[in-house]
Amino acid sequence: MTKTPPAAMRALRKAAILVLLGAACTAVAEPAPADVPEAFRVAQPTRAPLIAVTRAGPRLVAVGDYGVVVLSDDAGTTWRQAHVVATRDLLTAVTFVDANRGFAVGHGGTILRTEDGGESWLRVREAPDEGPLLAVWFEDARHGIAVGAFGVALETRDGGGHWTRTDVGEGELRDRHLNGIVAVGDGTLLITAEAGALFRSSDGGRTWSLQKLPYNGSLWGGLALRDGAVLVFGMRGHVLRSDDQGRTFADIPSGTNQSFTAGTQQTGGTIVLVGLGGTIAQSKDGGRTYEVIVRPERQTFTSVVEAASGQLVLTATTGVVKPGAATR
Repeated sequence: MTKTPPAAMRALRKAAILVLLGAACTAVAEPAPADVPEAFRVAQPTRAPLIAVTRAGPRLVAVGDYGVVVLSDDAGTTWRQAHVVATRDLLTAVTFVDANRGFAVGHGGTILRTEDGGESWLRVREAPDEGPLLAVWFEDARHGIAVGAFGVALETRDGGGHWTRTDVGEGELRDRHLNGIVAVGDGTLLITAEAGALFRSSDGGRTWSLQKLPYNGSLWGGLALRDGAVLVFGMRGHVLRSDDQGRTFADIPSGTNQSFTAGTQQTGGTIVLVGLGGTIAQSKDGGRTYEVIVRPERQTFTSVVEAASGQLVLTATTGVVKPGAATR
């Protein structure tokens, strides 16, 4: 059997990321808000491929293809485009320290910062020859970590002004795609990665170790639960649960073979995982058992958040899914 050259393998892995993120999707025409400068307007931003959504206080902020950032101040009922976003790169993740200060990351090593609740974004880093950044986490206004493809891991301790490379994996694990960051508490962090890799830090990201898992497929994200348990999830509907801050995990049947991309725990305790093919899995017992529904549109869900109203808001490669529509 002919062995695939390393350069070709890296190209294939990069292509897989683009498929996952839905970068090939195209938005259709829609008038942009008049107060958005012409150079930054995007056709029909709420139907552009959106990859991540989070809360900034009561506000919802979603990011996606072509540097799109959209904001909602009414629990996801209506949206508007951010005034200025200093990139046209695909944005893959977003997080907020408080209602005003937030960070977004994306392709080309791009890192953006906002200090006005997402209205405008300043680019604080770019590396055009670098693979995409896929996740970002901030402990407070100064300390943050961003990770991405081919083992890229960056850390800042001055609020995003300067970023330094750090090593998460060693040897053959050094260039694994790093897909998500989960803050477990007490300085414990997890990084979900490809090919069954899960990295754990007990000192806030200064050092990392590889955790042994009962699954060798890619993990795309994770979720720290309010009772102290941790979930990580990914390919083919796999969900793994830990009761000891990520030291050991058990593989939990989810009831689906569709891959999970994101999850959240609602105020009432219900866990919601979303993924490919319109899949939504809900658990009311701390992630031990799941009920799965499939939306008839079968779109690829990329992120989910609970709005201030208590309703779920999802993003997809087809744009924003209206509140409440996802769970009917």
